Amino acid sequence: MKIAVASKQENVSQHFGHCESFNFFEIENGEMLKAEFVDNPGHDCKAIPQFLKENGIDIVIAGGIGKGAVNNLQRVGIEVISGASGLAKDAAIKYEKGDLKSTGELCSHHDHEHGHSHHHGHSHHSHSHKHGDGCEHTHEHAHGHHGGGGCKHKRDK
Repeated sequence: MKIAVASKQENVSQHFGHCESFNFFEIENGEMLKAEFVDNPGHDCKAIPQFLKENGIDIVIAGGIGKGAVNNLQRVGIEVISGASGLAKDAAIKYEKGDLKSTGELCSHHDHEHGHSHHHGHSHHSHSHKHGDGCEHTHEHAHGHHGGGGCKHKRDK
């Protein structure tokens, strides 16, 4: 079985969508056959599941993961285990032994949110949009003192 653990260095990343890398592990009968560190190819909602599938991944382990990512991974036949923590290697071994079960923990901040704050006459506004393909984009707007300021957009995937 080939497992990908969403990672921050050697630790399980607490958010699949923002992980810096993946640790790939091939484990059979409790024995670690191969371990490989792979940089995250980018934060594209559909590219990561395809990338993992092309690398022969059967299972993804993460601390937290959004519903869109779960759907996209399951769509390509990858099982998702969420709620893990600690060392990536330990999480993979625990899963293979049957000692790690998914908590079903989903990142809840993927809902549509609006936040406002005021600082010295400037207002800031951010919101995120969910798309049908499981992707989400966040935008931030900063408006000038008398309503004439410009907008600043930040996109996250």
